[in-house]
Amino acid sequence: MSFAKILDNLALEKSRTVRQFEQLIAPASPDAFEAMAQDARLLTRRNFGRTMRLFAPLYLSNECVNNCKYCGFSRDNPILRVTLDIGQVVAEARHLAAAGFRQILLVAGEHPKFVSGSYLLDCIRVLAPSFSSIAIEVGPMERDQYEAIVAAGAEALVVYQETYDRQIYAEMHTAGPKRNFDWRLECPERGYEAGFKRIGLGALFGLARWQDEAMALAAHVDYLLKRCWQAQISVSLPRLRPAAGGFQPSFTMSDRELAQLICAFRITFPQVGLVLSTRERATLRDALLPLGITAMSAGSHTEPGGYTGQGAENLHQTLRGKIIAPDFENGCDQLATGQFEISDQRTPEEIATVLRRQGIEPVWKDWDQALLAS
Repeated sequence: MSFAKILDNLALEKSRTVRQFEQLIAPASPDAFEAMAQDARLLTRRNFGRTMRLFAPLYLSNECVNNCKYCGFSRDNPILRVTLDIGQVVAEARHLAAAGFRQILLVAGEHPKFVSGSYLLDCIRVLAPSFSSIAIEVGPMERDQYEAIVAAGAEALVVYQETYDRQIYAEMHTAGPKRNFDWRLECPERGYEAGFKRIGLGALFGLARWQDEAMALAAHVDYLLKRCWQAQISVSLPRLRPAAGGFQPSFTMSDRELAQLICAFRITFPQVGLVLSTRERATLRDALLPLGITAMSAGSHTEPGGYTGQGAENLHQTLRGKIIAPDFENGCDQLATGQFEISDQRTPEEIATVLRRQGIEPVWKDWDQALLAS
């Protein structure tokens, strides 16, 4: 059975694992929550030790053909856009490598004119010698396109469904190929079949009731653990942040609810990685670390060229698909526009120091390509 059918029948039929998860995200007393937190801490240490994978996003392009109401890169937003050339990508990557990173996430808006398959392949090939782990977070592709990307040196695929509610999904995505809900939903399986060793999932909390999104995300993880059993599955739980376009979410999720959700995922899926991004403020990230988090971004920028100022000379705007000269008279600084605002502004080394103080070892390099050769 496809996951689409499972999702559409989730209100009527849940697996035993998903029913357990549903109980864990129900309102809990302070004592019950503390017991969950203790269980989550124990399971995290048992399965992952006292380690934390650190990675950084490298934004290649903020061009996009999709209209997504919540996203700063949305096609109709009058933002400053740029696509980095290969030399500029290398310059940004060198900055991240100098900071210690050997795990990198390549991110781009969905625009076949600017972010083609060959462009991604060139980026991956030039970065592969310097980074032991390269992940991509771009528009969904066909299996054969993913196979070429894996062959070039990428080993992880990240794709958020954004919202698992079909009606809200249609309301949020008003134009572009991203409107195809099922095409995106099936993306992790195509990636797995193409050979990705890590598959990252997530929902964007704020578009629908967090409990409903969490249930659907848990069901998706449950399904993929059986279907894609040779890959490592990870889950991200991002909350909406301010972005160009000024979208205001209709739903909220408190810090306490986010903490409980992290515990629920750790208890239900003890061996699944949990990722916490710089969307969350520093003090909250520090408090959530022991509850089940296994990977963190650090020192992030969400705009192309954000680390070293690359691409500034090529900034432009787009109007109905046409490139026009940028307008710097409306309060714009001369940098590409980011996808969303970062909350935790600390440097990678500052975050590594906090981890060590908590008895957690930062892991900059999780494995090496030489292992495959042997």
